[in-house]
Amino acid sequence: MNSIAIRTTNLSKSFGTNVALEQLNLEVPAGVVFGFLGPNGSGKTTTIRLLLGLHQPDNGSAAVLGYDVKTQADEVRAHCGALMEQTGLYERMTALNNLEFYARIWALPKERKDKRIKDLLGELGLWDRRNEIVGGWSRGMKQKLAVSRAMLHEPELIFLDEPTAGLDPVAAAALRDDLEGLARNRGVTVFLTTHNLSEAEKMCQLVAVIRQGKLLQIGKPEDLRRQTGAPQVTVYGSHFTATILAELKQQPDVQTVEDAQDHIVIHLNKKTSSAPLVTWLVGKGVQVEEVQSCQASLEDVFLTLMEEEKNVESN
Repeated sequence: MNSIAIRTTNLSKSFGTNVALEQLNLEVPAGVVFGFLGPNGSGKTTTIRLLLGLHQPDNGSAAVLGYDVKTQADEVRAHCGALMEQTGLYERMTALNNLEFYARIWALPKERKDKRIKDLLGELGLWDRRNEIVGGWSRGMKQKLAVSRAMLHEPELIFLDEPTAGLDPVAAAALRDDLEGLARNRGVTVFLTTHNLSEAEKMCQLVAVIRQGKLLQIGKPEDLRRQTGAPQVTVYGSHFTATILAELKQQPDVQTVEDAQDHIVIHLNKKTSSAPLVTWLVGKGVQVEEVQSCQASLEDVFLTLMEEEKNVESN
């Protein structure tokens, strides 16, 4: 397998006057779970369709697993799996019949097909229910079967567009664990779009943030937190009066303050010590019981990048 699974150079796409993607430059190493993050309408699905050769770019180029998406789209799709907006399942058929149908499309030999289906359904906890009609299944089970469908032909790379959207927290966590296991055990590169930033933080070794077709940042989640996210301090205690909180918000090292009655969360400027603020609070009469410092979450980083880009656009 190519050491770089995906490479794009100035990849651009417009639909009429709507710029869906603007000069995207991206490198995704093979064998990682890559998170592609952005709000609705930011260009995530368009990017996947371009990488699968389902759309033609207006400008720029892209290679997936070493294949050019313009001239070798069939080879790209032959070596990739995809779970997009629709599951691609036939709900009047059993789980087993669904996978056997797709195995015929991929022309898998019977011996390989039987083993592959049993392995995938076993790993995803569906083997004992293989003879059930899919239409009666929960959304979470259908999504697991759809992942099996996308993985059936042993692709080197799989595109997952919001795979846990609409699932309850338990089903989403189970599917997330299954996807991590498939990537880890089979060395598959996973290109994941999601609105669930805590999900991306747990799963992804590399993430990119996109807004209105423009790439804002790319890197390891921990690096983005360190570079972009401001640190925050949670102070537990009492006597957080409205006057004190108003004065605290005016301190030069403070970005924002969240009041949660028995504690406050102070969002600081980058690389700012919290000790002077705690001393200041004590001097104002706050009864401090506990102080917890932590880095910003990936969600904080995401919101910061969105706000910074919005400010740039308005100036």
